[in-house]
Amino acid sequence: MGDSSVKGLVLSGGGMRGAYEAGAVAGIMEVLGRKSSEPPLFQVFSGTSVGAINCAFFASHAHLGDHGAGRLVDMWKSLELSEHLRIRPLGLLRTPSLARELAPPFRAGRSLLDSSRIEAVVRGAIDFDRLHHNVRDGLVHALLISALHVVSGRTTVFADVSPGASYSPSPARVARFGRIGPSHVLASAAIPLLFPTREIDGRFYCDGGLRFNTPIAPAIRAGAERLVVVAVGHQRTADEQLELDLTVDEAEARDIGTFFLLGKLLNALLLDPVHQDLAMLSRLNEVVDVLRASLSTEQFERVQEVLVRVRGVAYRPIQTLVLRPSQDLGQLAGRFLQHGLERVEVRPLLRRLLRAGARGTIGREADWASYLLFDGAFAGELLELGRQDALDKAREIRELLG
Repeated sequence: MGDSSVKGLVLSGGGMRGAYEAGAVAGIMEVLGRKSSEPPLFQVFSGTSVGAINCAFFASHAHLGDHGAGRLVDMWKSLELSEHLRIRPLGLLRTPSLARELAPPFRAGRSLLDSSRIEAVVRGAIDFDRLHHNVRDGLVHALLISALHVVSGRTTVFADVSPGASYSPSPARVARFGRIGPSHVLASAAIPLLFPTREIDGRFYCDGGLRFNTPIAPAIRAGAERLVVVAVGHQRTADEQLELDLTVDEAEARDIGTFFLLGKLLNALLLDPVHQDLAMLSRLNEVVDVLRASLSTEQFERVQEVLVRVRGVAYRPIQTLVLRPSQDLGQLAGRFLQHGLERVEVRPLLRRLLRAGARGTIGREADWASYLLFDGAFAGELLELGRQDALDKAREIRELLG
């Protein structure tokens, strides 16, 4: 396996949990000692929701060997809760006072949260002109952004592909080729009801994580041979699950609050079982190895021709490294609400809501807060956890990418 193999980065959706992804990628760069003067580490980027934002940032910095990871860390640390978590109590209603906000491109864009500050951060952090240059020059083979088409309920993959590369879309999903801009990225991150639906070319789109939160397949179909997948859901061990079961107060659990239910709803919508996709990928790798060993070269090529005709691409071995949180991010958010909120400047009404949410935790979990606490101090904790988790896998990172 030489240096010419195409490397891909796959980033999941999850609101504020995207800070963990930024920390993990920064940790990878630290492990490898990447310098900005080197060629890009990744050539294919596939992201959903906040993973789409992070992927677009890294692709826009592909002219740097470290993909500007330190700058993305700084962006996450710059968030301020009082500015970036603004609630619009009447945001879901059609009223005359909201007429201007409901005009195009937001006529389907009613939302509970004011997204203007987050949108400004995204537009300010991602240089889309530079991104297009990187794609045109072949530094980026493909940037793939997944969103959900509201009317049809089908996943759409927006594909910005270099002239010298290719992307063979899956028949199960809609592919739209062309330059990716702010609207595509913000559409992918538009959690329904919380953030406004986005209109692109007369169609409305929302958060791609509802159907396709960890978009591994598009990266493979764009030619990636070695994949780094950063998921944002902690996989509990048997001991952790037992401890949680023992610490939950059943009397408390009978009175499940709104905030607790919101967190579980977001988990159900946005944290797909990525381990199933990875298990399937592992089995396909085994099938390819067996076929290659059992068939003659001519027979194997014939099998691949059939596969290309049926599914658009041939099977090939894919090497994968998965980084996921070593701690439960819901519990991390719960601790921040209990002990770190006093350090944060927050408007009085929002502080009361956050305290109410903190009281509504069960088993020390505040899953909803792990998605919506848009604050630099909380981001710092997620960033450091991602960095440490990457450092803990230094050997695997060097084997795959070094």
